[in-house]
Amino acid sequence: MMKSKKFWALLLTLAMVLSLSACGGNDGANSNDSGNGGSSVTDPEDQKTGGEQQDTESDLSYVQNKGTLVVGITEFEPMDYQGADGEWIGFDADLAKAFAESLGVKAEFQIIDWDTKVMELNGKTIDVVWNGMTLTDEVRSSMECSNPYFNNAQVIIVPADKANSYADADSAKDLSFAVEIGSAGKEQAESNGFNYTEVADQATALLEVSSGTADAAIIDYLMAAAMTGEGTSYANLTFTASLNSEEYGVGFRKGSDLAAALNEFFKSSYADGTMKTIADTYNIGDMLVEQ
Repeated sequence: MMKSKKFWALLLTLAMVLSLSACGGNDGANSNDSGNGGSSVTDPEDQKTGGEQQDTESDLSYVQNKGTLVVGITEFEPMDYQGADGEWIGFDADLAKAFAESLGVKAEFQIIDWDTKVMELNGKTIDVVWNGMTLTDEVRSSMECSNPYFNNAQVIIVPADKANSYADADSAKDLSFAVEIGSAGKEQAESNGFNYTEVADQATALLEVSSGTADAAIIDYLMAAAMTGEGTSYANLTFTASLNSEEYGVGFRKGSDLAAALNEFFKSSYADGTMKTIADTYNIGDMLVEQ
């Protein structure tokens, strides 16, 4: 009986020793796996850091990695419009192509609804708004903007045979205006207390006046100079009163490092004459802002 008890005690001790050895072996295996990066569990802080690095990829890197700069535009001569072959041309279009080339990518142009331009940017369906965009407080607060590069104004468009009757804003108070949706022209219509209807773009606003469905329009001076008067698409229209003075800028996603890259491009292309050469192609070189 005594031998039996000693025998079972010895077996129990041996079993405990073997069990402890197995646990120690497993700890060692886990330690080796972790050290070699095999089956270890990722530290939550490491996961957080990795996610942050991915989320904060620069816009510049994003554009260069995909190989395209998608430019949001509307039909706006002489800034962005289609030539006879269907290619997008104009001062802004040509300058955007040159900027894209400096980044080692290709410029692609996409027509947007001007009123949803910030949503288009943030949703990454476009990378930049480059379309004779006035640098308003709203624009500056919702986008990362370039330095000003062009001077402009909002002007009143009326039939040429009625121009003498509407030489200033006060004389135009009773007119019905067509303005581009979400534009600087709309802001001027509101601030002057004009009766207005919003249309898709500035080209449509001109068409409304030409066809008689609106008495007047408010559009950018540059477009008015290019598209109204003798020898233009709208020889029966002209512009009269200037409602303000303003500057154009280019808009990127808030916080985008592409804005700084464009500012550097503006400086170099202004210094070497590239900007002036492109602007002179469209007879608007006198409106450049010195960089």
